[in-house]
Amino acid sequence: MAKIEQKQVIVNEIKEKLEKATSVVLVDPRGLTVEQDTILRKKLREAGVEYKVYKNTMVNFAIQGTQFEGLAPYLEGPSAVAFSYEDATAGPSVISKEAKNFKALEFKAGVVESTVYDAEGMKVIAEIPSRDVLLSKLLGSFKSPMSTFARVINQIAESKAE
Repeated sequence: MAKIEQKQVIVNEIKEKLEKATSVVLVDPRGLTVEQDTILRKKLREAGVEYKVYKNTMVNFAIQGTQFEGLAPYLEGPSAVAFSYEDATAGPSVISKEAKNFKALEFKAGVVESTVYDAEGMKVIAEIPSRDVLLSKLLGSFKSPMSTFARVINQIAESKAE
């Protein structure tokens, strides 16, 4: 009975993380060295992403009846899970960048805002700039026409003053 209770604690922990997550990425960490895994974990932590290895059966129990249920077919072989809480593209982006350096690291699948993606879909998601980058680009596109307009108005005012 004690083993079942221990397993339930882990399942509940995964469920709590899933409830808060905006995206979840499953990766195959086979072949990563300890040094590479440490680098990956550090970069994910800096991006606000939680990365943990769980048994597939525990993850499978936790995703039942949730928006992450579509990950069940991908829970074969070793799996590590990256939970992104604020920026949905943070986890996929960091993993994609590190996968270029660490050939052993591979996407399995993921869920971003209730949509399940396979490995190729996650690679595409990883290329989407973060929310902050998109907002700064948007603000930059607003700023340019406004500053041009302000200069034109200023020149008209100066010419009438003369």
